[in-house]
Amino acid sequence: MTSPLIEDHALLSDQRATALVTREGDINWLCLPRFDSDALFCALLGDEENGHWSLRIADGEVLSRRYLPGTMVLETVWRSPTGTATVTEFMPITGGGESGTGAGASTGDSDSAVSDADSTGGEAAGSTPGSGAGSASSLAGDVDDHADLVRHVECDEGEVEVVQELKIRFEYGQAVPWVRRGEDEAGNRVLIAVAGGDGIALHGPALTAHGRAHRGAHRLTAGESTSWVLTWFPSWQQVPAAPEIDSALTATIADWTGWLGQVQVDGEYEAPVTRSLLVLRALTHRRTGGIIAAATTSLPEDFGGVRNWDYRFCWLRDAALSLEALLAHGHVDAAATWRDWLLRAIAGDPERLQIMYSITGDRNLPEREVAHLAGYENSVPVRIGNGAADQYQADVVGEVMIALGAMRDAGLEESAWSWPLQKALVHYTEDRIDEPDQGIWEMRGDPAYFTHGRVMVWATFDRAVSAVEVHGQPATREQVTRWKHVRDQVREEIMTRGVGADGAFTQTYGSTEVDASLLQIPHAGFLPANDPHMLATVARIEQDLRTEDGLILRYRTQGQDGLPGDEHPFLVCCFWLVEQYAASDRRDEAEALMEQLLGCANDLHLLAEEFDGGAGRMAGNFPQAFSHLGLIRAVDALAVTRD
Repeated sequence: MTSPLIEDHALLSDQRATALVTREGDINWLCLPRFDSDALFCALLGDEENGHWSLRIADGEVLSRRYLPGTMVLETVWRSPTGTATVTEFMPITGGGESGTGAGASTGDSDSAVSDADSTGGEAAGSTPGSGAGSASSLAGDVDDHADLVRHVECDEGEVEVVQELKIRFEYGQAVPWVRRGEDEAGNRVLIAVAGGDGIALHGPALTAHGRAHRGAHRLTAGESTSWVLTWFPSWQQVPAAPEIDSALTATIADWTGWLGQVQVDGEYEAPVTRSLLVLRALTHRRTGGIIAAATTSLPEDFGGVRNWDYRFCWLRDAALSLEALLAHGHVDAAATWRDWLLRAIAGDPERLQIMYSITGDRNLPEREVAHLAGYENSVPVRIGNGAADQYQADVVGEVMIALGAMRDAGLEESAWSWPLQKALVHYTEDRIDEPDQGIWEMRGDPAYFTHGRVMVWATFDRAVSAVEVHGQPATREQVTRWKHVRDQVREEIMTRGVGADGAFTQTYGSTEVDASLLQIPHAGFLPANDPHMLATVARIEQDLRTEDGLILRYRTQGQDGLPGDEHPFLVCCFWLVEQYAASDRRDEAEALMEQLLGCANDLHLLAEEFDGGAGRMAGNFPQAFSHLGLIRAVDALAVTRD
């Protein structure tokens, strides 16, 4: 099986879970009921035997696809020799379902269409309940929920045949479920698949068993429509009824468009900025406020290599930067929700701060390799969990303090415990003031003093001082005096040890390498974009990190990296360069680079982590919050220069 291009995918989200669907109608990545649950469609990282659901029009071709305006509802128009049809796909936003009574394991008689292979798979799966941190059934707060994915098909002209194949595989494609026919709580016949604590029901016209797959072919004539709904539910509960499609669609559209509101965006970039704002919300957990870095795991930064990471967790840095972008466009509510998530996550022990947490704020994110998956384009290992959670990265508190300062500037009042916890973060940073770290890019080599990280240490104390002197937050005179002293010491240290002979900032103290993260120095308020040291740094970045196609790398991997292989230009860094150009009177270059970066998105304005300019394709996890927040900030920077 040839892996579909990353950019061929669209994202579906109900703000608790996500799915990826290809242009030709194959859902090959689906985690339910949470972003970080075990995938039950995992063909993206293996093959079709690892789980997928294809729905297409027989002998048809896709004429167009789009999101309905202001939503994450996908609409695809197909044409076949006999007619045309529109497929509408979405994950309804309806809140939690009723708990129900009784077990979903026995709601009807055996179905003779279900093969022996289904029963065999059921025995294997039944002996292995959902395992690990991603097990959907073990997650507090979601056990009484259900989650739906809707695929609605309407024949517009002539006659069409809808053809499908469904292979449900739990535990990242490893467990073949026990499959049978039964009834949902409304008495409708459904196909039910169970493995451990996870249950899946397919509502709609029946599919029939073919080995370990289920297939169907259904004819529609002009004006006719039908729907299939895939529902996750805890396997010990009654199978929920399918939502009423029209009302679910109306409510979902209203939720997306209502949140987007009357956002004012520069007309030239309205479509990509609007989509980027929606992606940030799609990656934000509706209940907890946690913002994940991307919807996927292990899409490679180096095709065929080992740079494959799980991004379905909440990095404090990524979320903080995302919130700054949302705040700039009036979404104070998202900032308040995330601040509450942050406080819960770190409240247990601020002195053991992690750089990332689960969407509920859990700390335990062990990294493991999934050996049965072949990897996207043979990129192994496929990793679940992320070992970087145990790293010390000196910049993280600074990023968080900058975001919390922006919230104060936007008028969001501190809660009874938000300022005390910020003071605890300052204390945490002060305790580790002389400790080297792994840097913003989570280097797996030896710790070092990364200049960007030291600037963010400076920002930690700078924003703490500002909170007291500008916003009136309580602190003793002794505390403020000490914070100022540390802030000034760190600044002097950076200017002495973090600047090379050419006047440019260096990646680490004593190094001659440069790093694109240094483009964030003006954003932290450490120096303006047109300072001679910044101009020298940009010149070095252009010289050392710019690729033949004009994009820039994060850093040269031969240095501090600690891993084999290479990688492609990192899109958020390219957007940071747009900001830098715009703020240092290089408007024409800023606009030219911006246009090039917009060309790195797919037809739905979605962006991955990286872009391989030589091959003209996306790389890395998808869609990437970092890339989308970078786009928003770059457009905002261009708007400032135009005003």
